[in-house]
Amino acid sequence: MRKASNNEIKLLRKLNRKKYREKEQRFIVEGERAVEQVVENGLVEVDTVFVGERFKVQEERLKGLVVCTLGEDIFEEVADTENPQGILAVCKMPEEIDPEELAGGTGVIVATDAIQDPGNMGTILRTAAWFGAKALIAGKGSVDIYHPKVVRSTAGATGSITILTGELEEIFQELERSDWEILLLDGGQGAENLGSVKPGEKTILVVGNEGNGINENLLNSSRRKVKIESAPGQEKVESLNAAVAVSIALWKFSDKVIK
Repeated sequence: MRKASNNEIKLLRKLNRKKYREKEQRFIVEGERAVEQVVENGLVEVDTVFVGERFKVQEERLKGLVVCTLGEDIFEEVADTENPQGILAVCKMPEEIDPEELAGGTGVIVATDAIQDPGNMGTILRTAAWFGAKALIAGKGSVDIYHPKVVRSTAGATGSITILTGELEEIFQELERSDWEILLLDGGQGAENLGSVKPGEKTILVVGNEGNGINENLLNSSRRKVKIESAPGQEKVESLNAAVAVSIALWKFSDKVIK
């Protein structure tokens, strides 16, 4: 192990901001279990592991990786958590899938329309990966997939599902030309009960913003609205959490997702 250089410390400070993550194509994974899982999974490339001076390194788990030490004050500065565990890793962002390549496949895709809560996004990503979804499309206005809180919420699942980001309407139009069907999780008028919906071989499941739901621009007559019915007498509960709704729908569609 060696001490982190000034340039490495500067990079760590920068990676807490989205524009620098995009520029450097790097992101931070923080926490002992999360780092261990990312290393074990081997789904994303780990550049460097940084540990606080008091952190007890189990070298066999980090074998072959570059490991650097940080002073405790510096570690607390660059960490995103209030009580950091003393270990984080800088990883390379996986390349996004090309829309044309995605269009040629089959399965279930999850799309987020302006999901803003990092915990929700991380849980959606983790659940989509668990059920074997083909990809996750993060629409404009959604929280950054590589935000530190999102990465922590995936519980080490970052990199385990293909990602595409961009304007949903543009992406949807391209995928619809390849016979992908869009199902909008929306409880509004005309929505079908999820229990009666049978997804096809090419299905996109869309979840909307936590407060405002799905953007009206995405609603048209060719796209089906589906809803998760509450139990009788529970109408006072306004709605389900976005991540919970996606989880229920993916479980319902599991025969199309899990092969």
